[in-house]
Amino acid sequence: MLRTILLLLCVPSLLSAAEVKRLAEGMRFTEGPVADGKGNIYYSDIPNNRIMKWDGKQNSVWRENSGGANGLKIDRDGNLVACEGVARRITRISIADQKVTVLADQFEGKKLNSPNDLAIDTKGGIYFTDPRYGNRDDMELDKEAVYYLPPKGGKLLRVADDLVRPNGIHIDRDKIYIADAGGRKTYAYRMNPHGTLSDKKEFVALGSDGMKVDAKGNVYLTTGGKIEIIAPDGKSIGSIQMPEVEVGGKMVREGPANLVFSGTTLYITARTGFYSVEMDVKGQP
Repeated sequence: MLRTILLLLCVPSLLSAAEVKRLAEGMRFTEGPVADGKGNIYYSDIPNNRIMKWDGKQNSVWRENSGGANGLKIDRDGNLVACEGVARRITRISIADQKVTVLADQFEGKKLNSPNDLAIDTKGGIYFTDPRYGNRDDMELDKEAVYYLPPKGGKLLRVADDLVRPNGIHIDRDKIYIADAGGRKTYAYRMNPHGTLSDKKEFVALGSDGMKVDAKGNVYLTTGGKIEIIAPDGKSIGSIQMPEVEVGGKMVREGPANLVFSGTTLYITARTGFYSVEMDVKGQP
């Protein structure tokens, strides 16, 4: 049973159809949606160890044995780049034949923690967060940090190591936002030519699992069981409340984990379901 719910948004200029729609259900924990620009959305179903595909009409399993894939992105060549949290590596997956290439799986000879989310810059370099949730017995690294993989590969750079548990990450033109889910804050950094980061500034006192930015520069954070929308000046301008679903005879609200824009459609991964809502603003890739 699903109750539809209107979008609670205090900025009418962003609002369109106002109804959060459930497109698919039956997953265990959905994450990492990415749009390929052709009408398809790929996203992770982490506990089921698979990557799903929404083609605009149907939901299907695109890849099994995904290495516990979490965050996903499409690179400049149209390949899927995945944070494989269970396999503890960053991979490139050919959409044509699903061939997998390992891009990074260690830093200074030690296994990565559990790569979580990523962002790709205009040069093709990959920033990714590497926290650890759950059991920490097999952790080899001394930090839960943020890394940068240069466009042509090579030495992995640790570019931020002073966060409690970095998670959501997104590039907005000349800056990058990184959410510290453990520290409950989101920061903005300047990206330097060789991938390093500088000029760290607190953007908002909210952490986040996932994040995206719309064409107006507003930042969408999945936090506190809803999607909080933050203006470029760091002030909250509204929120998206998710529908309720029936679990064990009780109605509980679906907690959003991540999101992605495809044109003016905002797609949302939320626990067991996959959702969309029509906006009046386009989003960044």
